Amino acid sequence: MASASAIVTAPERAPARRRRADLVVLAVEAALVAAAAGVGYALNARGAGLYADAAPLYATWDPHVGWGTPAALLVAVAVVWWGVRLARTARWAVLLAGGWLGSVAWTLSLALVDGWSAGLAGRLTVQAEYLHEVPGITDIPAALAGFTDRILDFQPDSWSTHTAGHPPGALLLFVWLDRVGLGGGAVAGLACVLVGATVAVSVPVALRALGAPDAARAVVPFLVLLPGAVWVGASGDGIFAAVVAAGLALLAVRGPWVAAAGGVLLGFALYLSYGFVLVGALALVVLALRPASRLRALLAAGAGVATVVLAFTLAGFAWWEGYRLVVERYYQGWAAERPYGYWVWANLAALLLCAGPALGPALRRAVSAAAAATRAGWRRAELTSAVRGAGPTVLLPLAAALAVAGADLSGLSKAEVERIWLPFAVWLLVAAARLPAETHRWWLVGQAATALAVNHLLWTVS
Repeated sequence: MASASAIVTAPERAPARRRRADLVVLAVEAALVAAAAGVGYALNARGAGLYADAAPLYATWDPHVGWGTPAALLVAVAVVWWGVRLARTARWAVLLAGGWLGSVAWTLSLALVDGWSAGLAGRLTVQAEYLHEVPGITDIPAALAGFTDRILDFQPDSWSTHTAGHPPGALLLFVWLDRVGLGGGAVAGLACVLVGATVAVSVPVALRALGAPDAARAVVPFLVLLPGAVWVGASGDGIFAAVVAAGLALLAVRGPWVAAAGGVLLGFALYLSYGFVLVGALALVVLALRPASRLRALLAAGAGVATVVLAFTLAGFAWWEGYRLVVERYYQGWAAERPYGYWVWANLAALLLCAGPALGPALRRAVSAAAAATRAGWRRAELTSAVRGAGPTVLLPLAAALAVAGADLSGLSKAEVERIWLPFAVWLLVAAARLPAETHRWWLVGQAATALAVNHLLWTVS
């Protein structure tokens, strides 16, 4: 018979081992970021064509402070000190409202570290951005019908870099804002902040609908203090992340009409970025984890996606043709020189700076849980049900990781992924709910410190 001391100490060893493993992963993360920065510096010194002065981030070294600095510090302290407790105890509606407001305050204060004009109002007005093209769109149907004709570079009417690199839905968002009288860089920047912050609502709503209410509450502070907020304010990718998150949340909620609305948003997401085909992995997981009516939800969501695809196709934009031309345009620019051998792993360091140091340990726990569920299911010959039983805090981050791996290995994401992968980073952070509750404050300190360091040491470029 086991001794009493063995019975008491044996259960305690597993949590201790897991925490040591978390620290090992944290050290690996630090080494990866340091290696990416060091190799990037050396390659830039040799003129290797990284086109990222502060590789692995698309930024330049420029230590600075601004009048957003004290506000950002105040928000960080408030979320770390009170956010974890409020996430557990606040009424659901209050928590969601507080999460959105906290995310707005965090994102806006980080943007204002660079000043009102440079940090927010002027971000989207430069030549490479969507707003550069808005004054020239006088006929939306004609712009859609002729969109692909202007994708390739080195012609008089070529689209600006970001407009050419995305389907027309991205440009239409800012055209529609202008049409309703909300034009200009300041409004566009604020729209990115206000809409992008809804991720802190959509992701918890999805988790709660998928049967993980405790996890839904636990992830809210991590979504509020998302280091990627540095790029949410202000870039179109903040809005893109919000559209994807809202579509997936609607897909998770019961009711065929709600699922159809989710399908419409996910269908529109396909016309915000060609890379959002990879969101299909997340959508399939959400459908698989729904407690009921999976087939009806699939059909309703499929109808919503098909409606959007049909509308854009009838308007004259052929998605596959646009994608073919975008790949060609991609290699007309910096991508032809940016070395795949560096970016294929340095991209992951940029992702870590976007998602924060909690990502690695959280993903390690998700992978461990998935492996345990797979082993148990294999022994019982019930693999599918066992894997589904692992739940959304395991399957959603793994689906997001699969999407990121596909984007990374494709070679069509070399640099700038700290903003491009924002729509996946927020779902990767769902795994943070698996971190021990008593450590959440410490991890949030690391999340906030990462964002503050990036924003104050570097001049980030969207």
